[in-house]
Amino acid sequence: MSTPAPTPRAVVVAGVSGSGKSTVGRSLAQRLDYDFADADDLHSRANIDKMRSGHPLTDEDRVPWLNAVGACVRESLDHGRGIVVACSALKRSYRDILRSYEPTTFFLLLDASPELIMSRVLAREGSFMPPSLLSSQFATLEALGRDEVGARVDVSHELTRSVDDAVVAVTTHTPGP
Repeated sequence: MSTPAPTPRAVVVAGVSGSGKSTVGRSLAQRLDYDFADADDLHSRANIDKMRSGHPLTDEDRVPWLNAVGACVRESLDHGRGIVVACSALKRSYRDILRSYEPTTFFLLLDASPELIMSRVLAREGSFMPPSLLSSQFATLEALGRDEVGARVDVSHELTRSVDDAVVAVTTHTPGP
């Protein structure tokens, strides 16, 4: 029987737009007494303008942004603080960039039906991510690999249950292969 590993000091709450990354991430950070960062705040003006105009980002657009997210993680850890980051991290290659800053990063992949996610995207205000780009995010999304440290959390429930499930996933995980 495996024993749980120590609670990871770096947690990335990942998923498509509208999955609840920021909401779940903030609550998770509070519960763990960790710093919180929203990766959307680290996008360049060019990236934001591109998405607002309805164009998905390319991998080349994302690399500087992912490096900024990784540097943010590293800075909190270097100051002795744990951190939860809300970041789409849809592809393994994106997660690999983030892991290059902290190899023990735990990825919490938020999941729900495309219909539920779309209803959430349509209901929110103030996002630079238009609903028209949601299908490209689902097409880009890669599930966590068996060798990746992380867990999937169903967020089709009320927020409290989703956060409870996230806390359990992060605090009771077992070491990978």
